[in-house]
Amino acid sequence: MKAAVLTGSGIEVRDAPKPKPAANQVLVRVRAAGLNRADLIMASGHMHGSAGGPGTVLGLEFAGEVEAVGSEVKGIKAGDRVMCSGNGGYAEYAVTDWGRVSAIPANNMGYEQAATLPIALQTMHNALLTAGRLKAGETVLIQGASSGVGLMGLQIAKLKGARLVMGTSTNAKRRERLKEFGADLAVDTTRDAWADAVLRATDGKGVDLIVDQVSASVANENLRAAAVLGRIVNVGRLGGFKGEFDFDMHAMKRIDYIGVTFRTRSVEEVREIVRRTRADLWGDVESGALQLPIDRTFPLDQAAAALAHMRANAHFGKIVLTV
Repeated sequence: MKAAVLTGSGIEVRDAPKPKPAANQVLVRVRAAGLNRADLIMASGHMHGSAGGPGTVLGLEFAGEVEAVGSEVKGIKAGDRVMCSGNGGYAEYAVTDWGRVSAIPANNMGYEQAATLPIALQTMHNALLTAGRLKAGETVLIQGASSGVGLMGLQIAKLKGARLVMGTSTNAKRRERLKEFGADLAVDTTRDAWADAVLRATDGKGVDLIVDQVSASVANENLRAAAVLGRIVNVGRLGGFKGEFDFDMHAMKRIDYIGVTFRTRSVEEVREIVRRTRADLWGDVESGALQLPIDRTFPLDQAAAALAHMRANAHFGKIVLTV
């Protein structure tokens, strides 16, 4: 099969062994794969948990048809149209645990659109509702809101009854579009003391829940923007892995600062995240209330160009490979 493989000199699309499903796995004929920042991390030579290094096939989410299932798999059969999270999605075939497989809604959703959804849905459902404990009537700020995951966060927050939903972006054109996806206020974090805008919008109280995909460069302003007894969920580190942190403000406001990642979760934990996501959100996926814009598509043999487009940080929404 053809696959986008990491090598010592970069990414090459070349022949690779077709994977075989283990007893608890599903083999999928991939039709489309979504790009994620973790793919960039691995493409730059870094490990992403246990994934990465030469020989790795990139791709954390994909959509296609089931070709075969392992002996322990129930409720999924050959020919099913599915969307999945997992590893190795930049390829003609990929395998993943059965618990990370969801049926594509029978509402004419195409493979490209389906490939944009698994990571965004699972990440933001977990960050907002499980880790973040969002309640109807609260206020929410999504850092890095113009990414696919960020846009999904805006939509979920609004659907779940947030009173005020705010999103940040460093790009003026992208900020203008955040309202299309549920943002009541778009915040420019390139401005000094941007937290003042959040405090004004919340009548000086501060925001109840911040989902942070940026981290280091905004960490202390996040603390200033947060309410007393607010929660900050650390989802991503686009602004740096290390930085200053105002421990006194953290303590004064009694903020819950919560770190999340899929890298250290067990198979059972991930299955439960997928189950909860489907239980809470699948009706909204099927109705089209939750969807993401596709910024651009690339064929599989242009995987390196697709990652370069993401690295340039000029996209709005998702970038997709077609296979």
